[in-house]
Amino acid sequence: MTTFEKLEVLTVRAKTDESLRIRLLDTRAAHDPLVSFCRLAQAVGVELTPGELVAVGEEYSDNQCKSTNGGNPTPYDAFGDAYESFLASIS
Repeated sequence: MTTFEKLEVLTVRAKTDESLRIRLLDTRAAHDPLVSFCRLAQAVGVELTPGELVAVGEEYSDNQCKSTNGGNPTPYDAFGDAYESFLASIS
C-alpha cells in the first residue's frame, strides 16, 4: 500500500470516527508530532512511518524539478508537508 493509500484509509476512518479525528488532530501538540501521528496510525492498523510522510513531499518536489523544461537548476527551499495537508483535510 502506498503512503497516499494509507493516508486515504486514515482519512476515511477519521471522517467516520470523531474520537480518532480528534486524536489525530491533537498530535500537533505532541513533543514530536510526526512520531505521535504515526504511532496512532499504527495503533489503528495503518502502518505508517515518519520517513514515509517526509519522503512523499520530497519525492513530489524532486519530480517537479525533473519535469521542468531542461531541469530546475535550483531545488525548492521546501516541499509539501503530507502531515499538515492530512490534518487540514480532516479539520
